Amino acid sequence: MFATVRSTTLLGVVGRAVDVEVHVGVGLPGFTIVGQPDEVCRESRDRVRAAFLSRGFAWPNRRITVNLAPSGERKGGAGLDLAIAIAVLIADEQLPPHVAERLAFVAELGLDGSLRSVIGAAPLVAAVRDHRVVVARGNVAAARAAGAADVVAARDLAHVIACLRGDDEWLVDTGSEAAADEAPTPDLADVRGQPVARLALEIAAAGAHHLLLVGPPGAGKSMLARRLPGILPALTDDQALSCTMVHSAAHVSMSTSGRVTRPPFRSPHHSISLVGLIGGGTSAMRPGEISLASEGVLFLDELGEFAPSVLDALRQPLEEGVVHVSRARTTLTFPARFLLVAAANPCPCGAGAPGVCVCDDAARAKYVRRFSGPLLDRFDLRVSVGLPRVDDLVDGGKGETSALVAARVLRARAIAVERNGTVNSTVNGTVNGTVNAKIAVDDLDTVAPLAPAARALLRRELEVGRLSGRGLHRVRRVARTIADLDGAPEVVGESHVATALQLRTGLGVLMGGR
Repeated sequence: MFATVRSTTLLGVVGRAVDVEVHVGVGLPGFTIVGQPDEVCRESRDRVRAAFLSRGFAWPNRRITVNLAPSGERKGGAGLDLAIAIAVLIADEQLPPHVAERLAFVAELGLDGSLRSVIGAAPLVAAVRDHRVVVARGNVAAARAAGAADVVAARDLAHVIACLRGDDEWLVDTGSEAAADEAPTPDLADVRGQPVARLALEIAAAGAHHLLLVGPPGAGKSMLARRLPGILPALTDDQALSCTMVHSAAHVSMSTSGRVTRPPFRSPHHSISLVGLIGGGTSAMRPGEISLASEGVLFLDELGEFAPSVLDALRQPLEEGVVHVSRARTTLTFPARFLLVAAANPCPCGAGAPGVCVCDDAARAKYVRRFSGPLLDRFDLRVSVGLPRVDDLVDGGKGETSALVAARVLRARAIAVERNGTVNSTVNGTVNGTVNAKIAVDDLDTVAPLAPAARALLRRELEVGRLSGRGLHRVRRVARTIADLDGAPEVVGESHVATALQLRTGLGVLMGGR
């Protein structure tokens, strides 16, 4: 008459265990689901009943009440279908009460009784990893990528019941799961010329510094940005697991292994909405582009075309590494540890240079106002990218490969982690090395001491007003990264600071100097 079966539901990028309680008793025939189900979850009554009848199981012609506990959180999705079906069978005494004691069920039911994959299988299964988890065949790879050791699959409802009765075997072998099929990352050797932009890209990768590229169309800004993931250090196991959870929750395609294995690269269109970039929604809270880019690169091409309100929403995630999304019913936290790279034209027409630009002063002023000062100040590196020289395009050979640059970046990162120590990440609860871009202000004098000439250079920049207090700290962090790439001298020298200042071009110069 009563049964409880384990399942799970998705809240943002985190799975929450759910006890599916079913009571089959006297009363007018009916099917009621309580415990804050959403519309998709409430429709389970029709899918479950149709699956029963399609597979020849008797449907209880009595009063059926389903409670999704705990009742204080909203339940969503179709992943509870299979658990509801099994609980109904047990409560109606068509299955023994002990068959589902150490099992959890995460699958959608088709009207023909087939098992279908669900969105967010990785975080869903992670919430019940201490159980043997029964999923659809299409979710096995993602379930195992979430760290669940005991994952089995079934073809349909009849197969599940046969396995519970001991008349059949679960599907365990899912074929080749280890092979990854992610597209190869473009190589930095394809970029001709652009030595300053290439240096800025290397520094950004080594110290996790945000980068702004400004230049005319065809200069290679997007080409450079798309090669940044190829020189970033490989993801740690904890970072890969965190990315896998986010991508699974957002239903973004991954490799055949079900696991994110490389730093992600996301490049949303400039028409993206605030919710699309930050995350959230109404009934289903989903991660946005900044969370999908976590532990990787978020590339905003044509920065001036994004809505100013969307760009300003990036300021808090850039500082904290997480984004808090609040709605009337719940507040969720999504990871947002991304490296921001943006590209922009120097003016509306794109030419920028005096004598070539056809924009009037009003058009240029309106265009510049789209760039928020506080957001621009969060770019450690601001580089002007000119059109490549003809000789570089026609006669120039290939530059350094991504593998060579990545080796230098990895050495610099290792030096920084050894010197800066480790901190507890607020994103995924693991211990990660402190990159130079995140050095605390109070620690700068310890980890990035300045040579007398370097200190005098910074003083002059402050006195003439070309550098703010926040800019001073960011220049020192960039100079620390340059020193690490240069062999990690203990004291940051004048040349390191001078290079950092040159790579922090003012907005007026970037926009054509007019």
